[in-house]
Amino acid sequence: MTANTVIWKAMEMLMPAAPIKKIVILGGGTAGWLSAAMMARVLGRTVDITLVESDEIGIVGVGEATIPPLVNLLVFLGINEDDLLKHVQGTFKLGIEFHDWYEKGHSYGHMFGAPGNPLGVLPFHQYWLRQHQAGKAGSLWDYSLNALAAQQNRFGRLRTIPNTPNMEGMNYALHFDASLLARYVRGHCEKQGVIRREGKVSGVNLRGTDGFIESLTLQSGEVISGDFFLDCSGFQGLLIEGALKSGYEAWTEFLPCDRAWAVPCKAAGPLRPITRTRAHTAGWQWRIPLQHRTGNGHVFSSAFMEADAARDILMNNLDGEALAEPRLISFVTGRRKASWVKNCVSLGLASGFLEPLESTSIHLVQSALQRLAHMFPDTGFNQPEIDEYNRKTKREYELIRDFLVLHYKATKRDDSPFWNHCRTMAVPDSLATKIDYFRQHGRVMVEGDDLFKEANWVQVLIGQGVMPESFSPLALTVPDDSLADYMAHVRQIYDTLLPKIPSHADYIAQYCQAPKG
Repeated sequence: MTANTVIWKAMEMLMPAAPIKKIVILGGGTAGWLSAAMMARVLGRTVDITLVESDEIGIVGVGEATIPPLVNLLVFLGINEDDLLKHVQGTFKLGIEFHDWYEKGHSYGHMFGAPGNPLGVLPFHQYWLRQHQAGKAGSLWDYSLNALAAQQNRFGRLRTIPNTPNMEGMNYALHFDASLLARYVRGHCEKQGVIRREGKVSGVNLRGTDGFIESLTLQSGEVISGDFFLDCSGFQGLLIEGALKSGYEAWTEFLPCDRAWAVPCKAAGPLRPITRTRAHTAGWQWRIPLQHRTGNGHVFSSAFMEADAARDILMNNLDGEALAEPRLISFVTGRRKASWVKNCVSLGLASGFLEPLESTSIHLVQSALQRLAHMFPDTGFNQPEIDEYNRKTKREYELIRDFLVLHYKATKRDDSPFWNHCRTMAVPDSLATKIDYFRQHGRVMVEGDDLFKEANWVQVLIGQGVMPESFSPLALTVPDDSLADYMAHVRQIYDTLLPKIPSHADYIAQYCQAPKG
């Protein structure tokens, strides 16, 4: 190396890194087009955004369920919620029903928002525990506005309850057709200047100096170069794994399901504002109501059930006539060991997979994009920032994993080898500690970055039969008569309000009905 070369290298190190000018997104679908929408919203026209996808490659999902943070994302992106729902055959979602999970014949709800109303420094469920243990209160969900509305198939956009500003209204999320959502967001992105390239990738070209991705070669011969690459290529992780060898951490010892049959069917009965799940002998079934049909799937473990048997269970438990042949999806629950490697970030299924039991798939994309926007790099790609992004992503996946594992571990079911395995399996220490802590006084240890807060954990813990031995001593500071009046008042407010809330179907017909035909 000459003296001039050494001097030049030293000068390069002192020069500030150039800003990113070209972003390339590999893969469409929900993950790809939401990524494009977020980048366009955050960066405007200061960068060129190109998305590469092939119409020959389908997307996973026949019906998609979400959680409430998506509603805020749509506002941020400038997408009108009613217009979106008209185009994606969408419906509203107040929570998730769980049937036969704790034991056959038992059901409960994980509803959005906390039951009841806090009193003083304690959440409502602490007072409910006191009354329930004294035989003076029924189900926790008797004090949940979302649960009561879902039972009556009612829906309204109520952030707060009229004349009771301290009481939570109806938190909600959305159901939609996944393929229609991708098409809708694509149209939104193209109006923002995002360029779409049709084609399959035949080669990923790495820089010889540092192994960073330099460009993608399409089967047509076109070469698409970029500074920063977002891998939304699905399970295969064409960039993050195929080119950069991130590695994968599987969690099948905690979440043994690894297959899913998916099929749409004709809608039957009233349009319900809720996702329904039902546990079967080696997995569980979902039902997602859309305006024009119902999305269905059967998630199961191939170690405990043959694919044909799982298919039969799904097809024999549809609410209406099947509209297509069922599709089999294979997956390995877990995450990439690093979601960000060099100049590539993986999102969606390319980053990891957690079964759709709590509708977290799209949220993981949203959360990753928000994290990426906060830590958006320049062409220097600072390694400590990459490491912090990966640390936060790893922790997010672990926290959601624990919440999912709870549904399988906390069960009385002993009617099949699958449920015997789940009931007796070892679980992560983080989950075991949380369960033990809750058993004492009904308290939940929630970390600041945990997606699922106290109200979420309380509903699933109690729903799965984990009942605390006692309650917070502070709940005893309210006199018996005052507490009884307080509980009755909460229920009276709901009983007065509910008849004024329209049916789910009527609300959709008024605000966001999809065009017929």
